[in-house]
Amino acid sequence: MNLTPVLRAEALKVLTLRSLCGTLLALFAATTAFSALAGASDASDPDFDPLFTALSGVMPGQIAAIAFGAVVVSSEYQGNGIRLTLAAVPQRGRWFAAKLVVVAVPALGVGLVTALAALLAARAGLGAAADELTAGEQVRGVVGCGLYLMLIALFAAGLTTLFRSGVATLSILIPFILVVSFVIGDAAGTVADFLPDKAGQIVLHQTYDGTLGPWTGLVVTALWAAAALLAGFWRLRGRDA
Repeated sequence: MNLTPVLRAEALKVLTLRSLCGTLLALFAATTAFSALAGASDASDPDFDPLFTALSGVMPGQIAAIAFGAVVVSSEYQGNGIRLTLAAVPQRGRWFAAKLVVVAVPALGVGLVTALAALLAARAGLGAAADELTAGEQVRGVVGCGLYLMLIALFAAGLTTLFRSGVATLSILIPFILVVSFVIGDAAGTVADFLPDKAGQIVLHQTYDGTLGPWTGLVVTALWAAAALLAGFWRLRGRDA
């Protein structure tokens, strides 16, 4: 079977699952709302970063991106649906590639729209503080935010393929990002810069220092996602449906 009908079938699955459309809507709503609230914050802090403040809604919003990547894959394992899928598409690599496309493209598209909406919503509250941001910094923040959300969704998709469980992925990634990453970040110094979430979020800052820059940070997050996807594919190929 060619890749095109496989892509069409996988896209149809995403469109017909209300929970998947709901997670993308939650990604947009949560990120924009929290960024708008952050935009009304006090800018008198000497460490105030207007770009990160404007895009800080991605912190809660990324949970929805993780859920999207996990559910797209885990839905295949409910009721042994993966057996029917692989019976229709015996080429597992082709099916996996199509699955990753239907994770990456919506996550990137919604991520870019969300980042732009969050930036505009926050700018209204930031007032004069937003004038410090150059056009290049704002473009970098919006594009970087979209790429980061896509990579986080792919990371979750890879782990879900490895664990064959969306619950396991959510149980690991969400506590890690919300709790463990902050604790390690405070205790480990520059080592924390190479964690998947912290590395990718460097692109959201107007100013940054340390080992990684905005784009190299995204490369580190991409490497984490690639490792998870390779591990997931290894599990997919090596185990019966």
